[in-house]
Amino acid sequence: MNSHLLEGRVRHRRRTPFVYELDHAVWYAALDLDELDQVTSRVRILRRNRRGIATFRDADHLPTPATDVARDLRRHLAGEGIVADGLRITLVTNLRVAGYVFNPASFFLCRGASGELEVVVVEVHNTHGERHLYTLRAGGSARAGGLFAAAMDKAFYVSPFLEMDGRYAVRVRDDIERGRLTIAIDERQDGETVLTTGLVLERRPLTDRSLLGMLVRHPFVTQRTIGLIHWHALHLWLRGARFHRHGMAVRRGTGSKSAAAPVATSAAAIGGAAADQASRKAVSR
Repeated sequence: MNSHLLEGRVRHRRRTPFVYELDHAVWYAALDLDELDQVTSRVRILRRNRRGIATFRDADHLPTPATDVARDLRRHLAGEGIVADGLRITLVTNLRVAGYVFNPASFFLCRGASGELEVVVVEVHNTHGERHLYTLRAGGSARAGGLFAAAMDKAFYVSPFLEMDGRYAVRVRDDIERGRLTIAIDERQDGETVLTTGLVLERRPLTDRSLLGMLVRHPFVTQRTIGLIHWHALHLWLRGARFHRHGMAVRRGTGSKSAAAPVATSAAAIGGAAADQASRKAVSR
């Protein structure tokens, strides 16, 4: 079974108008989309589209809530001109815990026949119940040494303390031999990096015992995440960070507002911070 768990740290570092850092323990499920029914039959405390201690719900994903996330994600890829046949897709995401989920960002890691990452779809949620997909492709040198690297213009309102005008640089390294996944996202404005975000995660088996251990070591992880986002937002506001109201933020020179799809489920922001230097070195190694 390819599906597994991931445990590690998320580190954020904001560089302007002042330095602000955070570092928290996190865990994720890494689910092979073609194994979803197999996973929930083997792992008894994990349910699919049913209530339970830990639940994966298809509708928690994609701008138009998915009814079958594997099928619907492949349809999205086809709409982007990507041949999805033959791709093995792993979704790195938070599960519902005690009926609640909060996913600042999920990652669809799409591998070709060689096992190398060919496409990464970043699914971002904000606290206004909106979702957005960034579909990234990398070729040639951008995949050198197993490092997937790509960039995209910012097109979605996330943190109220960051302008819409910006560009993201994304780096992903999934080192299967070492059992480590590292993801780094830098946001740049006017050629300057204003924040970086990093995940450093170690593989764990996906079994009843290991999943129960995650739930005990990191109780109510998604509830904690939404609480921490508001806690850090309060600190940024009290320190005088400029507030950009939702619906008013636009990209300079275009007049275009955030592209987003409203959904019925709650979601949250990637945050207003970023990965420290250690996370960035881990990704580049």
